[in-house]
Amino acid sequence: MANTQIHVRIDDDTKKQAQQIFGDMGLDITTAVNMFIKQTVRYRSFPFLPSADPFYSDRNMTAIDEAAKQIERGLVVVKTIEELEAMENE
Repeated sequence: MANTQIHVRIDDDTKKQAQQIFGDMGLDITTAVNMFIKQTVRYRSFPFLPSADPFYSDRNMTAIDEAAKQIERGLVVVKTIEELEAMENE
């Protein structure tokens, strides 16, 4: 059986993070990608349930934009954890 190369474009930071995670599991990226592809072929579907991160929902993005606007207008008081703890002890 011949080996075929696949070239994948991925940003450096994501690659480094993946290498660390796979390394913690005793794998390298090639082995992890092979596992993914073999499971995909075996089950004829993704070996996981693809889903959108709920953090990036329209509702959350709208809330984050509104909160940022409130901070810019000075309508929100921002305190550090140390300031909050000091207030608690007063």
